[in-house]
Amino acid sequence: MNKIAIMGAGAVGSYLGAFLTRAGEDITLIEMWDKNVAAIKTDGITVTGSQGPFTQSAKALHLHEVQHENRLFDIVLLAVKSYDTLWATEFIKAHLAPAGFVVSCQNGINDYAVASIVGQHRTLGCVMSVIEVGLLDSGHVTRGGSPGRNRGHYVFRVGELCGPISPRVTRIVELLEHVDAARGTSNLLGERWAKLAANCMSNPTGAMSGLGSNGQANSADARRLRIHTINEVVTIAKSHNIAIAPVMGTSPDTWLNVADVNVYQKLDAKFSIVGPVDWHASMGQDISKGRKTENDFFSLYVSRKGSEMGIDTPISDATWEVMRKIEQKRLLPNLMHITSVLKKSGILRENN
Repeated sequence: MNKIAIMGAGAVGSYLGAFLTRAGEDITLIEMWDKNVAAIKTDGITVTGSQGPFTQSAKALHLHEVQHENRLFDIVLLAVKSYDTLWATEFIKAHLAPAGFVVSCQNGINDYAVASIVGQHRTLGCVMSVIEVGLLDSGHVTRGGSPGRNRGHYVFRVGELCGPISPRVTRIVELLEHVDAARGTSNLLGERWAKLAANCMSNPTGAMSGLGSNGQANSADARRLRIHTINEVVTIAKSHNIAIAPVMGTSPDTWLNVADVNVYQKLDAKFSIVGPVDWHASMGQDISKGRKTENDFFSLYVSRKGSEMGIDTPISDATWEVMRKIEQKRLLPNLMHITSVLKKSGILRENN
């Protein structure tokens, strides 16, 4: 049996850890938040929401305890925030088995950062689409959205940094099937950019406004910002010759054609649908808890990639600036910030 470490026991790490441990896999959660480690050791992981409730006992270690473990890990599922990627990968590298590898189960595009430390031959990526999990408290994780396998949606897409679907990709897919629908991909970068577009669309819009998913669905300006954000991200991906996968189930070419009134109206109708839960995505959760966000790995990343190709990214630029001020507590979340970004990026006229 593979010895598996989950590096980071936040929302994603705890969720994966609970399901994989329940399935009988040899799982060790490695976490830096001592209260969370203590809660898991004492009471296990409580899972609520669409795939709960249940409580699963699990093995959890604080960072300083890992050095006392006389074991090397065959598989590491990296589930830390993007800004923790480098140190976390350096840390776990010493605990990898000779043939072991790291799977980036993160938002953002961090696969090459991981590979710069452990090598490309020891790096895989896992894109998570519409998983909607949140850590409510230490040892308590919930899922807002319905399971993907109930609606024909693959939540997990696993791939090598380049190349075909390999046996180790298939092994990770088998693991993640214990959680929800999973498949392998030979187009990891295209899947990453599709998820980046979705993250840039939903995370900052909700975080800057304070709106949940249904609040955004009911706001014409929020829908407008979401649509044009995806258009901008897809434009940048295409400029780098990336075969970007469909975004939110819609082809990249459709997103590039939002100037067409009929296309825009169809997309607007798509984003007007409300769900059973008014979900607040990870960036909104971070702001509400006073934590650092992944703003630099979403909007700023797109801006930098645009600059590399000499393409302006006014939406990403304005979004990053507003979110930076909110994160620094110079601004509070407010619906007016959506209008401000739309005007600064030229989508709305100043006199509207």
